[in-house]
Amino acid sequence: MTPAERRTRACQEHLREGPADAVICFPSTNLQYLTGFVEEPGERHLLLFVPESGDPVFLVPDLYEHQVRDDSWIGDVRTWTDGDDPRESVGTIAADLGLTGGHLLVDDTMWARFTQDLRAVLPEATFGLASEVLADLRVRKDDAEIDALRRAGAVADRVMAALRDLGGEAVGLTEADLAREIERRLTDAGGEGVSFEPVVGSGPNGAKPHHRHGDRIIDAGDPVVLDFGTRVDGYPSDQTRTVVFDGEPPEHFAEVHRVVREAQQAAVDAVQPGVTAESVDAAAREVIESAGYGEQFVHRTGHGVGLDVHEEPYIVAGNDRELDAGMVFSVEPGVYLPDEFGVRIEDLVVVTDDGCERLNDAERDWQFD
Repeated sequence: MTPAERRTRACQEHLREGPADAVICFPSTNLQYLTGFVEEPGERHLLLFVPESGDPVFLVPDLYEHQVRDDSWIGDVRTWTDGDDPRESVGTIAADLGLTGGHLLVDDTMWARFTQDLRAVLPEATFGLASEVLADLRVRKDDAEIDALRRAGAVADRVMAALRDLGGEAVGLTEADLAREIERRLTDAGGEGVSFEPVVGSGPNGAKPHHRHGDRIIDAGDPVVLDFGTRVDGYPSDQTRTVVFDGEPPEHFAEVHRVVREAQQAAVDAVQPGVTAESVDAAAREVIESAGYGEQFVHRTGHGVGLDVHEEPYIVAGNDRELDAGMVFSVEPGVYLPDEFGVRIEDLVVVTDDGCERLNDAERDWQFD
């Protein structure tokens, strides 16, 4: 049994506990998780029907048939051509699976045109979101997922080390120049492109947590926030370091960096099965608040990472969810001083039976040897 089939059977077990009669996915990470098939959303009806028992059914455009059969474990693949009305096939499949009057969970990111078609074809059915079942499955990673995440982290580690080796050569580059260099190096190191648009925030741009990169030239003494990742087997890395490539940083930068590094370590040390997500956030926040920078820590401490770069569990105040072995999330406290600089340090961790393991381990200091 493939990992994707095991996940689908687990999904069906959860459905039999009562939440719904079926899950219906369209091109998304949920579809990838359950089938192994990867595709971008498009205008054609490409839907997976997972009933509470029996075998799933894939409805795909005729031009996808061989690709779907090769890339997924699903045996019942039904096709339609561009001359057909795919809604007729939707109705037939729903009838075959006994879903015409059931409660159906549709992909959280399904485009409105397809949800509207489902409602039109199945007027007696009721609808909810697939996350009601899949979120609890996806939040605990299996060995294959953790291995892919670990390898993606290793690629990003190698690139981060290479960037540090640039030293003074990075001075004079624009943020966009360095972002392009990151993308190239991630691919050359064995990654599958970037897992998100790289962040290169130099000087005052580093004080904008969601800054990506622009045409600002990196100057000597600039603190530079570097946040990037790649994918391996579809799973992403996500790490952040704040460095100074050359020259002397602002007077209080070293102190802020020390505080953020201590906060990150405190949060990592707090991770173990049974503790709550909010307690990990509190561990980081306590260090930063004690140093007088609480108002400059403006975001949650972390987010889950899987096929999606942002997913459950969220490491944030108010989330009393207990951590379990196999959960993977970022630990990324930061301090942001507007018009001056920002500091963020981020690693991914996986919860183990007695603590956690970092999935990336690039040097965290801002200085170069």
